Amino acid sequence: MQLLLLEDDLDLGQAVAEHLESAGHVVQWCKRIAQAAVVQSFDLALLDLQLPDGEGLMLLRNWRADGLRQPVIVLTARDQVSDRIRGLKSGADDYLVKPFDLDELLARIDAVSRRNSNTRRLVIGSVTVDLGTRQADQAGERIDLTAMEWAVLLGLSRHQGRIYSRGDLESALQRQGFAEPASNSLEVIISRLRKKLGTSIISTHRNLGYRLDA
Repeated sequence: MQLLLLEDDLDLGQAVAEHLESAGHVVQWCKRIAQAAVVQSFDLALLDLQLPDGEGLMLLRNWRADGLRQPVIVLTARDQVSDRIRGLKSGADDYLVKPFDLDELLARIDAVSRRNSNTRRLVIGSVTVDLGTRQADQAGERIDLTAMEWAVLLGLSRHQGRIYSRGDLESALQRQGFAEPASNSLEVIISRLRKKLGTSIISTHRNLGYRLDA
């Protein structure tokens, strides 16, 4: 799973990132809200509240207002019930008070992911795509997607209904470790996704980009 970690404490951030990576997750660690706000592709976010450049709940509210559906777990030293209620009302899926056990964090990530799996599922005719588990099937038969195809599909699904430019999607590919794509690579990937999942899944908007319509 691709995780976004927003934490400005260097020791804690490093410990969390290393523990999650040892469990098989990919972690993008940001230390400022401004850095996290421009990240376009992640499966789940771990969000500290008190950052040097602002309040983490403001970022969370902006995400929810923009239609971002990925689950968010708040990690904070604020342990008052009123703080927890405020975090949950702002759109958090879970709330973990510092200091916390790293294995408990892993368990909460798994639990939140399971609860949110249905919200990250696309149904296109007889095709079902689970963005959380990265599995696609048609009438019970598995459809194999390449890593680059998943990267583009996840990039488009971050804000379903939003049009993403070529630059947005090429940047999403590069952030996930792919080299700068050739001039026609994105069109090839989009074409393969339509062939595998259905022609209506992604629409092209001339001079603007692409939109996930499923």
